[in-house]
Amino acid sequence: PIAALGERTESHHLLSSASGGQRGAAGIIMSAPVVTVRTRKFIRNPLLSRKQFIVDVIHPGRANVPKTELAEMIAKSHKVENAQLISLFGFRNKFGGGKSTGFCLIYDTAEAAKKFEPKFRLIRNGFVEKKESSRKQIKEAKNRKKKIRGTGRGIANKKAKRAAGRL
Repeated sequence: PIAALGERTESHHLLSSASGGQRGAAGIIMSAPVVTVRTRKFIRNPLLSRKQFIVDVIHPGRANVPKTELAEMIAKSHKVENAQLISLFGFRNKFGGGKSTGFCLIYDTAEAAKKFEPKFRLIRNGFVEKKESSRKQIKEAKNRKKKIRGTGRGIANKKAKRAAGRL
């Protein structure tokens, strides 16, 4: 059921000064660095309804490439209409710079992403709003929870969570 495919390569010329292009004496961009995106170990995972693969980003002359930019490039190359369905994480720069490697998941639907992605990545990708709660409230709820034993514990846990979420 899980099929591996070949390697894909996409090159993109970035033409904005914010993306790290060198400026001449008159402030005109002379040449923008090329960013190449390569994918390897591509797997179609039907049980989690996603495609998953390793992403190699070659970015000479640049410190790194933002995940939003990478998501747009990958969406274009893999024909994904919604860039929110792409989850990029675990990027590490190679020694000497110029190359980064990370992991990419492309979900088939938003429901699948919400079902299988961890909460922190859903917040990062914009699916869920982060709940603001102070450390003190969280600790107070935890300590109230520790004091209760027995059958009433489940009810008390719900009340403590509700109190922490409300305040």
